[in-house]
Amino acid sequence: MKIVVRLLLLVVCLASSPGIARAEWQAVEKVQTYTIAGKSGADLYASIGENGPKVGGLTRTIAHTNFKLTWSRKYEAQGGGACTLVSARPKLVITYTLPEPAGQLPPAAAKNWETFIAGVRSHEVVHGDMIKEMVQAIESSTVGMSVPDDPKCQKIKTELTKRLSALSLAQRQRSRDFDRTELSKGGNIHQLILALVNGS
Repeated sequence: MKIVVRLLLLVVCLASSPGIARAEWQAVEKVQTYTIAGKSGADLYASIGENGPKVGGLTRTIAHTNFKLTWSRKYEAQGGGACTLVSARPKLVITYTLPEPAGQLPPAAAKNWETFIAGVRSHEVVHGDMIKEMVQAIESSTVGMSVPDDPKCQKIKTELTKRLSALSLAQRQRSRDFDRTELSKGGNIHQLILALVNGS
């Protein structure tokens, strides 16, 4: 089963601009679960395959990390007709979706499950950390940017969209590479799956 996590991560240089406001913010992180059935590792994993969250409406996953990001941005017209993005305050909500057995498991299966879900949770938290880094990178790479000959602050919004779109494509590849490594033979998630299925 392939874990697909659609995230955006920007890899950019961090820079500071004097006189530009940097927002103090903190992500809100939530966990939601979906119910699976079974009393053995193999049965639990089979239930994950039947009930796991769908990504893109097609592929079922073991777990999923999603986020909602909105911004409050302030643009100011500068002398000479330029427009500058002087502040950008993010509101970030990260949601982790994880499987949860419906009932109490036999002792051996419970022990294997705890190892499995702890590893899956750690994997998703890495994606959550990537999202937070992305937001920090967006702030650092856009707050202070200025576009000349833009007294109505319209061109700067178009330029901002272009910049973020290009960076998003690079991030998606990084996210895919991370999951591919984790799921490859001998990778962390692959090992966790084998231990769960082959255990009690």
